[in-house]
Amino acid sequence: MNITRENIDALNAVVKVDIAKEDYSDKVEKILSDYRKSANIPGFRKGHVPMTMVKKQYGKAVLVDEVNKLLQDALGKYLTEEKLDVLGNPLPKPQDDLDWDADAFSFEFELGLAPEFEVDLKSKKAITHYNIVADDKMLDNQVEHIRKQYGKIVSETEVSKDSEITGVFANEEKAINNSTTITLDKFKGKATEKKFIGAKVGDVITLKTKGLFKDDHDLMTFLKVSHDDAHGLDVEVTFTITEINSRELADLDQELFDKLFGKGIVTSVTELKEKIKEDSEKQFAQQGDQKLLNDVTEYLVDNTKFDLPAEFLQKWMQTAGETEMDAEQAKEEYEKSEKSMRYQLIEGKLIEKHNLQVSFDDLKDHAKEMIKVQMAQFGQTNSSDEELEGIAARILSNKDEVKRLSEQLMSTKLLNLYKSEANLKTKEITYDDFVKEFYS
Repeated sequence: MNITRENIDALNAVVKVDIAKEDYSDKVEKILSDYRKSANIPGFRKGHVPMTMVKKQYGKAVLVDEVNKLLQDALGKYLTEEKLDVLGNPLPKPQDDLDWDADAFSFEFELGLAPEFEVDLKSKKAITHYNIVADDKMLDNQVEHIRKQYGKIVSETEVSKDSEITGVFANEEKAINNSTTITLDKFKGKATEKKFIGAKVGDVITLKTKGLFKDDHDLMTFLKVSHDDAHGLDVEVTFTITEINSRELADLDQELFDKLFGKGIVTSVTELKEKIKEDSEKQFAQQGDQKLLNDVTEYLVDNTKFDLPAEFLQKWMQTAGETEMDAEQAKEEYEKSEKSMRYQLIEGKLIEKHNLQVSFDDLKDHAKEMIKVQMAQFGQTNSSDEELEGIAARILSNKDEVKRLSEQLMSTKLLNLYKSEANLKTKEITYDDFVKEFYS
């Protein structure tokens, strides 16, 4: 067997594999001999079928199968030994005139080669890492929310500004019929609020869905419409009031503090706010980190310049998926996924350069921490290490879970790399301002 490579350019190559008769003949003969021993052909005793008949019936199929196995094995070894960093998979060149009656065969494969490039994490302009904080306004709102949540429900005869209104949103055409409880601060604009103020149980209020809520996604919550329907929904709905309540705010006393955090952990309003601030900012840190990860990714893709073997990749995409694509569809798919491909190459370069690895111990420790957090949410805070080990083992026996956790851990390792190596500046921002700036 002989394998040669012709480099077309820095990103494309053709590998030629020449297979001679001596490369496959012994294996083919052995398989045909085994067939002969077990072949069931009318007119012949088992094991006494003439070899010529076995070859006539099975020879071509066995030859094709063995040559293809030999070809794939040889090609795989060659790519590994030559340390060729290929994109996609080798594409066999069409051979309409291949003669399987010949003794020797030649096959050619197109290769798309990964580009050579360097990754520079030190951007000229510093990338902002947002430190999201809970300000006094937010803390006061959270305390108010807690007092309402644990307060006493009081029935009212008519709607006031702070009422909790239970009723049914309905629209026959859109099959909307949802019972829900809502407060007036959810609505957008004073006009809707005015329709409710003074209303009584049994009253029916007609509303337009367009611009009804401050956030259109609330249509999904209160009207139970789909995400797609929520955007741009412009119909008339009725709201039939079935119940009106208000809440007497709960006292900020030790009984409430113990109910929220456990006996004696919080003993004053000041400590309550400190606890809320601490818990909130832990969650905000995750959002700030995700924003940083997204921003550094964007910077790297935009500023790490290299070419891709676009023509090869589009050709490969035509047959790589579950359903085949024509050239135009492959081109569209390539254009949609090019950015993702570029980042995968950049990420791979960073992982290799900085030796970022996810070990089994990393996965196990991560799984155990995740389990502890989940169990704590249900009040289980004293699980034994043996119990955690058992649950972690079950999780890590699932390949999909291992893949998901590995990706999470690698993302964390990359984030830590960016924090230590990238040109960053820290900016403190309140949660409300962060949401307005990036998600409104």
